Amino acid sequence: MCGIVGYIGSGQAAPILLEGLARLEYRGYDSAGLAVRDGEHDVEIVKAKGRLKVLSEMTDGGRALRGDCGIGHTRWATHGEPSTENAHPHCSDDRAVVAVHNGIIENYMELREKLIKNGYSFYSQTDTEVAAKLIDYYYKKYRGGPMEALARSMMRIRGSYALAVMFRDCPNEIFATRRDSPMIIGVADGASYLASDVPAILKHTRSVYYVDNLEIARLNRSSVRFCTVDQEAIEKRPVEITWDAESAEKGGFEHFMMKEIHEQPRAVQDTINSLVRGEQIDLSGAGLTDEALRAVRQVHVVACGSAYHAGVAMQYGIEDLARVPVRVDVASEFRYRRPILREGELVVIISQSGETADSLAALREAKAQGADTLAVVNVVGSTIAREADHVLYTCAGPEIAVATTKAYSAQLVVGYLLAIRLALARGTLEPEAGARMLAELRSLPEKIARILEDKERIQWFAAKFSNAKHAFFIGRGLDYAVGLEGSLKMKEISYIHSGAYAAGELKHGTISLIEERTLVVGVLTQDPLFEKMISNMVECKSRGAYLMGLTSYGNYNVEDTADFTVYIPRTDPHFTPSLAVIPLQLMGYYLSVSKGLDVDKPRNLAKSVTVE
Repeated sequence: MCGIVGYIGSGQAAPILLEGLARLEYRGYDSAGLAVRDGEHDVEIVKAKGRLKVLSEMTDGGRALRGDCGIGHTRWATHGEPSTENAHPHCSDDRAVVAVHNGIIENYMELREKLIKNGYSFYSQTDTEVAAKLIDYYYKKYRGGPMEALARSMMRIRGSYALAVMFRDCPNEIFATRRDSPMIIGVADGASYLASDVPAILKHTRSVYYVDNLEIARLNRSSVRFCTVDQEAIEKRPVEITWDAESAEKGGFEHFMMKEIHEQPRAVQDTINSLVRGEQIDLSGAGLTDEALRAVRQVHVVACGSAYHAGVAMQYGIEDLARVPVRVDVASEFRYRRPILREGELVVIISQSGETADSLAALREAKAQGADTLAVVNVVGSTIAREADHVLYTCAGPEIAVATTKAYSAQLVVGYLLAIRLALARGTLEPEAGARMLAELRSLPEKIARILEDKERIQWFAAKFSNAKHAFFIGRGLDYAVGLEGSLKMKEISYIHSGAYAAGELKHGTISLIEERTLVVGVLTQDPLFEKMISNMVECKSRGAYLMGLTSYGNYNVEDTADFTVYIPRTDPHFTPSLAVIPLQLMGYYLSVSKGLDVDKPRNLAKSVTVE
């Protein structure tokens, strides 16, 4: 969740590190720090509480720090409150070892006690300081060099980590290792770079190496070497990143989130194009042949946050079209309920980053039980993508705003395509019907663009309700899945308490919370459930609620009940989530803007949750 960068080359390190951290600020932003070294001189460490701009101002944009080798960090606090003392980098007592870290060291208290007994003192509350001093302890005790010190430390640390380390005795090198937290490395033009995510180094190189679990990397000015924890050399090939640096820029929009909302037509189109050949959905590139799909007896969808909501929509589509039972699990609960997986069951892991800690743990649990696994991810070469048996990529490009929009829309599309192909393979959907659905699917980008053209009405409505304290989202069937995502968008970036409920559950307790002027958003795109939804909305209105209706063009009688109505183009009922979610994303965005909040970096949240 924290952001890590590293650089060694012929240029001044600090400005390059700050630039990389700025591109990773969505991963952590309660404090930041740099450690820079100028040849044989001791490392200089500068840290600051708050956003990255505080550190940048302290160092004159990095120009005040001399040196061509350094590491940097933006923090999302886990151990210890946000403070200068707890900010990274952390170092040994004599600054012989300096480190930055992403992850959680579960046995840090045990290690801390061991180090105190061996004469070490501690100035912070962090687990990272323990890691730096543990590495220093083994480096000085065994005198086997940095690689051995790292390897011994890795064997003692329990938990997750991505570590970048500088040693006083190795002035022109940076060392890195990881376990369950992402780390990438690039080499270009006489310089080496490392980071926890691609955008940090994309300006300098599109050719990157992904560090695998329990590997150690040794970077110098023009090359990188990899080895195992047993110090056996590893040959690696770089992966080419297909999107460019401009994709991670705002492109004239005030916020990344609004830019990414407007990129959804392209993200949907590119994802469709990647999985459709001619007039056929083709998943064989991921190993999902029709024969393999016919053998599927049950599907388990496992994900977190918005990806979980995409999974809920996937459940409705697969069960309705392919008649295969689907269970959807929150990833953080999946392995702890001791799931029962049998032959013929497919476990689908959905994750934008491909590094989500709970989803990765669920994937490994599924593989340990012998289940077939499918990853739906946005990042090529990510850990989940590498470890799953099959991979379907969402072609959303880099998503910088913490609140997902285009990646969620691309995940929905993969769910539709999987459901249709599964149904065709099993004979529960006629080829002619499948062709009609595919044609309608291809019309979604244009229909999303039409919704975006009418965003001013949503902006007006959001300004009207910017002081709301509570909101409820209600729907039935797929509309309930849409409500889940709409509610999350509202709460995570506008800080308005909201909840999503299956409308039929209102009378089982929730309706007691409805009072005068409570905002209730009713989603009504499923024609067979339309009248029941109208009844639920009337129940809310009779208790004083202010109703927003979200429905398809043609359902104009919603205006007889709702106080404010938003319309979306008609489409196949299986695909309505892709259209209905757009006004809800816009509403969350405009609520946040009207309240003067930081849209792209909401408090207490990080883009990629790489710790449990």
